[in-house]
Amino acid sequence: MATIAFNSVRISRAFSSKIGNILNNRNGGLVNPSRRYLKTKEGKKVDFGFLFDIDGVIVRGKKLLPSAKDAFRMLIDENGKFKVPVLFVTNAGNTLRQNKAKALSEWLDIEIVADQVVMSHSPLRMFKQYHDKHILVSGQGRVIEIAEGLGFTNITTIDTLRQCHPHLDMVDHYRRKPAPCAFETYFPRIEAVILFGEPVRWETNLQLIIDVLLTDGKPSRAPKEIPYPHLPVLACNMDLLWMAEACMPRFGHGCFLHSLESLYQKISGHEMKYTALVGKPSELTYRHADYLLYEQARAMNMNGIKTIYCVGDNPESDIYGANLYNKYLQRRVIHKNVNFIKRTNIQQSAGSQIIDMEDSDADSDFDMSKDDSEVYAQSCQSILVCTGVYCSSRDYVTYGQRRASNHNHRDFVLDPVLTEPKYVTQNIHEAVKMVFEKENVASPFS
Repeated sequence: MATIAFNSVRISRAFSSKIGNILNNRNGGLVNPSRRYLKTKEGKKVDFGFLFDIDGVIVRGKKLLPSAKDAFRMLIDENGKFKVPVLFVTNAGNTLRQNKAKALSEWLDIEIVADQVVMSHSPLRMFKQYHDKHILVSGQGRVIEIAEGLGFTNITTIDTLRQCHPHLDMVDHYRRKPAPCAFETYFPRIEAVILFGEPVRWETNLQLIIDVLLTDGKPSRAPKEIPYPHLPVLACNMDLLWMAEACMPRFGHGCFLHSLESLYQKISGHEMKYTALVGKPSELTYRHADYLLYEQARAMNMNGIKTIYCVGDNPESDIYGANLYNKYLQRRVIHKNVNFIKRTNIQQSAGSQIIDMEDSDADSDFDMSKDDSEVYAQSCQSILVCTGVYCSSRDYVTYGQRRASNHNHRDFVLDPVLTEPKYVTQNIHEAVKMVFEKENVASPFS
């Protein structure tokens, strides 16, 4: 079980505070004193924000869904500035967030800044204990630039490892061309493995990653005994499936992780363990997004965020993660009330014996400082749209009911209740309209 995927609040608080300082020091299109903001019909400022998934909600592959522009016209003023806090939370991990922001801007014809985008790998900035270690990165695209942007300084790609160890990759007969002089002996030991997203050549990545794990980071030496526990493995994006232009969902990084886990256990006899799992549905990702919405609300002179509306197309990542985080928020409210009662009782019992304030049954991750009390949302509401992985006309991906298939990652407890959305709408435009109606927003629909 990847404990960091669930017990992550302390790490996330420090991470979010750092990002919050960045937001305070940048305009980035978020702060504009003359901007018009959404209000209720009673004339009060709204107190909600949106988390939008991208694939299957706004686009399918590189094709913009027809309902997307209509939805975002409702969220911007005449100058193209957002009237309500908005974040784009994606499990994509093979690109930079500024590139994703640029693509969103082009698709939607409005300005989206990098600070409004949360990638699956964003929380890895906080794992500083690995930033100076020699890491092996798996994925596609500009993985070195992504890793460097997160703070990693000593990076080796799968391609580099393959070139320096020419006898390892043997599946493709046409690539069996060993170099005349290999440097395996002098290659520095790999100290951790980072999995950003699905690679292109699965057989090469699977082979070399398992080689590294079985040899404790020195794939040129066959060990006398398989080392266990193995090297640290940090993985982003657990989605088994995702929706592109095809009529059926496509393999996601979760499929690659499942293959890696199965092969490692089959070969070694041990279960593969993760040091961290980040991206949706990890609680850490939603906690980070919650703080960023709060920072946007402050920049818009709002009092904060009470309700987060999470719009996604995948019951087992978007909806599961939103509902999981909502459970955390509800526990937090209960714990806060219990602490308030305890403090009141202590104040009313002046002169009596000192009472221990630490509740042994309470979750130690709930640090109820004064500065925290206004930051977090009070609820996280999940909205499932039918334009992506989930489609109401087929049962290939469904939610809530007992079924033979389980698309959740191995390390997340299967709870069908958590895959049930609070609301279901046909598309993102209908989702935004529904929220406006529920929140009694004064702006007319478009």
